[in-house]
Amino acid sequence: MAFRRALKRTAFVGGGAVAGVFGLSQLIEYKKTQHGLAQLARVAAEADLRVPFADDLPSRQAQLAALQSTEEFDVLVVGGGATGAGCALDAATRNLKTALVERSDFSSGTSSRSTKLLHGGVRYLQKAIMQLDYEQYMMVKEALHERANLLEIAPHLSAPLPIMLPVYRWWQLPYYWAGIKMYDLVAGIQNLKSSYVLSKASALERFPMLNKDKLVGAIVYYDGQHNDARMNLAIAISAARHGAAVANYTEVVRLLKTKDPRGGEEKVCGARCRDVITGREFDVKAKCVINATGPFTDSLRQMDDRETKNICQPSAGVHIVIPGYYSPDNMGLLDPSTSDGRVIFFLPWEKMTIAGTTDSPTSVTAHPVPGEDDINFILSEIRNYLSPDVEVRRGDVLAAWSGIRPLVTDPNSKDTQSICRNHIVSISPSGLVTIAGGKWTTYRSMAEETLDAAVETHGLSAQPCKTVGLMLEGAKGWTPTLYIRLVQDYGLENEVAQHLASTYGGKAFDVAKMAKVTGQRWPIVGKRLVSEFPYIEGEVLYAIKEYACTAIDVIARRTRLGFLNVQAADEALPRIVQIMGKELGWSEEQKTAELEAARKFLYLEMGYRSRSEQLTKTSEINLDNQEVARYKKRFHKFDKESKGFITTVDVQQVLESINVTIDENALHEILNEVDLNKNGQVEIDEFLQLMSAVKKGQVSDSRLAMLMKTAEETLDTRGPVTVDRSGGGF
Repeated sequence: MAFRRALKRTAFVGGGAVAGVFGLSQLIEYKKTQHGLAQLARVAAEADLRVPFADDLPSRQAQLAALQSTEEFDVLVVGGGATGAGCALDAATRNLKTALVERSDFSSGTSSRSTKLLHGGVRYLQKAIMQLDYEQYMMVKEALHERANLLEIAPHLSAPLPIMLPVYRWWQLPYYWAGIKMYDLVAGIQNLKSSYVLSKASALERFPMLNKDKLVGAIVYYDGQHNDARMNLAIAISAARHGAAVANYTEVVRLLKTKDPRGGEEKVCGARCRDVITGREFDVKAKCVINATGPFTDSLRQMDDRETKNICQPSAGVHIVIPGYYSPDNMGLLDPSTSDGRVIFFLPWEKMTIAGTTDSPTSVTAHPVPGEDDINFILSEIRNYLSPDVEVRRGDVLAAWSGIRPLVTDPNSKDTQSICRNHIVSISPSGLVTIAGGKWTTYRSMAEETLDAAVETHGLSAQPCKTVGLMLEGAKGWTPTLYIRLVQDYGLENEVAQHLASTYGGKAFDVAKMAKVTGQRWPIVGKRLVSEFPYIEGEVLYAIKEYACTAIDVIARRTRLGFLNVQAADEALPRIVQIMGKELGWSEEQKTAELEAARKFLYLEMGYRSRSEQLTKTSEINLDNQEVARYKKRFHKFDKESKGFITTVDVQQVLESINVTIDENALHEILNEVDLNKNGQVEIDEFLQLMSAVKKGQVSDSRLAMLMKTAEETLDTRGPVTVDRSGGGF
């Protein structure tokens, strides 16, 4: 009864507020939507859109040759993130001669380190209403329009996701319901699905891991979710197919300038570029240069004018990945008010669970590192919303990363949490066009606004924007059942086929053709890089066609293995380097350097360091006397000579006695995880430190701990045993 009364009050209070505040705006939205639908129809029907490379994508070498041989481009875009790639696609489809250079890999920065959401921003709408901020309201409105467009043009990489907002106080139910209904209403007819209210019982049925104490009910609304790095790459490749000369690992050394014959002022006319891989430098001439470098916006602006003031204030956002059993497969969670007033998302992604984000001022760096304090903050907030039955362990963190948001702000502002994620387009006296700030979701409209400004400022002869409704790489030919054809036509595993379809869309068949025969009865083709994930060796070969130049490109952005499980990524690296080395002609020294660079990336930027720090030589042994005695007894079953340490030989002998075989290299890896002194042996104190860390949740599912426990039980019972690799994290 109380729940029904609350719903009635909600309807009266929230409904009146929604209708009163947003009634007029929806008339405008309706007209705008009709215009957008007309654009969609126009683009779909447009048969004369030039696609020079619809069949074969130019190689990176061909793209570099085009950059050097073209006398003058209309537009040179600096930056290969979502906004930069969007600008290149917009320019190329307007029939402008377009170039794009990126000093690292496409999506190597902020664009691959997002929360993976396509959203208007529920919290921004709340601020817009509470503070009567029209700018934030329009930003939300624009983002919701762009959300609908992205779901349309890249259906293989994106999909609607229901997100639950749990309610623990009765008065919050009408408050949150009114806000979420406003969110639906602002989206207009582009709303994905209507939000709805759940009773306590229904909420727990949909999200069993939820803390039920004092739970009143929940509200579910819909936003979009995507594979951010693959989406960025799809935009860049789409630009290349439409004729843009795009090159990763090509950095701008300096801007080129010439004197304007009319006024005598210096004008930007291109850039001196350097191929990062070969070191060769060359000039790229262009009528207009667009600065789309994200957090590095001010660096390029100051390359143009040393005296210019900063317009960006960087903010760091940390995310973690934990096992998929922490959340339902098809329901996210929003914590609208954390202990320090921030917002935390808790979302299923790629069969794992992603949680974040933090929001704190930072310095600009190309290699941001997730901090232990931020990781523990996220874990602490998760514990508040999950059932006490679910033990949230530090050791379950499979990966962690930090992304730097390029927030547009007053340089004197210190509070990045209150900064609007809106964007600005500015033109310097020398003609450098800068696009800064904004959101992932609005990359397309930001690019359109930037090109409009560039065309007007530089007098370029260009057609109108054509990117609304323009299908991205892989969208053509994709259907929800495409994976079935992959299974039937190529003999791929069902999970692998689903992964290929949702990653490459219609291009999945090209990847399947590169898959090698397994020699097994099933699957016929498609050898996995690691057993737990559906990534196959053929994807490494295809990644090279998608401009992958390093092993990091493959584990972080062509596949997402590094973002999902750093330990699995580390295990896949030798094979990835071997395949790339053969294809690209790497020497043994190059292969070694690639392996070391990729492992450094995992160690620092993907949270592997945080894993190793959970178990150190100075770790306390927090075990009672009974536990110490039990674990010493287990240890001595392997250390039969009472040496005080065990080696791979000791472990192998015990395993052979119970008819278990483990590959010698795998056994070395298992012991190396616990060998803190790195002396090739595990000492009794190291083993006790491991078991203490397992007890405290700092380390979960240690392979050595599980192996020794299983072997001990088998020795005691003398029954058969199977030792499988653990699927846990760190």
